[in-house]
This record gives sequence, C-alpha cells and structure tokens, in this order.
Amino acid sequence: MDEMDLMKNLRDAPSLSPEAYDRARTALQTAMAEPVATVVRPKRWFSWPKAGVAAAGAAAVAAAVVMGTSGGGVPAGPSDAAPPAVEAPLVKLASAVKAAGTQPGDASLIINTKFGLDNKPNYSYTLYTDKGQHFTGDSAKTLADAVAGGHAEPATPYDGKVMAAARLAANGDVDKARIAMITASNNALGVGLSPAEAEKAWAAAQAETAEMFRKTGKPVPAPKPRPTGKELENLINNHLWSNAEHALFANAADAEVRAGVLKLYATIPDMTVGKTTVDGQAALTLTAPPAILGGGADVLTINAGNGLPIREEITSAESSKRYVVNYKAFRVTLADVAAGRI
Repeated sequence: MDEMDLMKNLRDAPSLSPEAYDRARTALQTAMAEPVATVVRPKRWFSWPKAGVAAAGAAAVAAAVVMGTSGGGVPAGPSDAAPPAVEAPLVKLASAVKAAGTQPGDASLIINTKFGLDNKPNYSYTLYTDKGQHFTGDSAKTLADAVAGGHAEPATPYDGKVMAAARLAANGDVDKARIAMITASNNALGVGLSPAEAEKAWAAAQAETAEMFRKTGKPVPAPKPRPTGKELENLINNHLWSNAEHALFANAADAEVRAGVLKLYATIPDMTVGKTTVDGQAALTLTAPPAILGGGADVLTINAGNGLPIREEITSAESSKRYVVNYKAFRVTLADVAAGRI
C-alpha cells in the first residue's frame, strides 16, 4: 500500500482541526527519511465528518496522509530571497488579476470533484469567508445547511498566515512574502535565521516529532542532520508550493490572494508554464519541478485570463497512480449559500 492508497482509505476518518493537522504534518516532515513530496492537503480531497480528534491523534492521521516527507533546516542566505521572477506569463497574469479586482460577495466558494483510481467522482464544497471562517460539505445542500446552521470551522493561524503572505506578494513585497509563505506552518527549516538559530529551530522540530511519536506509541525515529545544498532548496520550494496551493484552493475567488499565489509560483526555479485549452478556453499548465515533489508530479491548470484553478493532476512517485481533481471557484454571499442559492 502506498501513500495514495492510505489517503483513499482515510475517506471515512474523523476530522482533525486544521491547526492540529498542520502542526503534526510539519513536525513529521522533520523525521521521515524520503524527500519531501507532499502537496496534497486532505481537506482538498475529501469531505471529512465533523467529529474532532486530539492533537496526539493528529500525528497518526498526518503520518498516513503525508506523502513521503522529510524536513530540514535552512541557514540564512540566498535561499531566503525570491529568485528573479520570469515576467511572462505568471507575473503579467498576476498583475491583470489584481487590477481586475475581486467580484462582489463576502466569501469564496470552491467546488472540487476528485476522480480516484476507480474514476468515480467525489465532491467537496469549501466556503472561505472574508472573516476567515470555513464551511464545508459534500454537496450543495450539506454546505447550505452548514452555513444556515452556523457550523463554521474556526479560523486557524495557518490559514491567516498563508492568506497574509499571498496578499503581501500581490501588493509588491515578493521577497518578504516568499519567506512568510514558506514558514506559514512553522519555521523548522530555519528560513531567514542565523545558522545558530536555524540549528535551534531544527532541534526543536526534531524534539516535537519525537514527542508525537511517543504519544502515539510508535518507535521514535533517530534524529537527522539538517539537509544542505540542493536538498535544502528542494525542501524550501516544496513548502512554498504546498502552502501557496492551500491559499489558492481555500480562497481562489479572492483576486488579491490569487494574484499573490501566482507571483509566488513565479519564483520557484524550474517551474514549467505551458499553454493549453479547456472547454474551448485558453488555459495555462503549471508543472512543479519533480525534484521538489520527491519524483512525483503535480500539474495545475489555471484559466489563462483570470488565473482561477481548473484542474490538478497528481501522480504518485512510487506507484505512478494518478489522481485528477476538477475545480470551480465563485465569489458568493453567505446569505445566498444559506438559502441554497449556489
């Protein structure tokens, strides 16, 4: 069984809080032996039941969904600054998106349809409000019921950080925004820190990982040295790609967030941007460098005119199993959603 199979088997697993998941996921990245390969967050793939679990249990769930990850520390230096962004086409598109502005409404709605190995659709509705709340459902009705009943998931510091980093990039400070996005879940990588501070951050992350394994009764992995060189760069860009994706898939209909994510994507070395058409509309394909995904593949297709996500195709490095997710993003009002007008 590979990581994709584990993710599929978690379809009926209870939900953990986003903050607990991110804390567990990031800590586990410091302990696993394989290269970082996770770009998939469970809430993008499945509609999770409302029942919560403790943070200690979060580590076990995160261990199942993390796709062969590891972590590392980053000394201060060239890695912290954004590489020169290619002006065309992502930066130009980002500027056009920001200039067009956000459509009226008070929330972003993302509807995703995931096709797994059995090619059966699995629907997920995610509503991210301008106040930072989340509502989820597996159909238009369950989402409407959640909004009408006030069943919002609490805003998390992680969500706030990735949104703020995207907005910072959209408004011009891409170097600072890049660091903020990379370190959104924590700074175990030591980005922007002195060598001594980076060592402390790495040691603290190793200690947190060990404690999580102890709480779940699993063997504690041996401490690992901080990665260096190209491995370090790949870890940095993996975190950038993953965290920016979370901002996009949670709040794509917000033009400022979308523009910022596009600008940050443009700073990833070896990112491939291609042209295609989807349903007769011009589109761009953004292909993450395989090296930052541990040899896996992640291709994101966006609308060439407005930057909205259309489709994502993910291929596991180990098994070459392929998953496809289709996306639709809208600007809506909570009142309309609560009334079932979706």
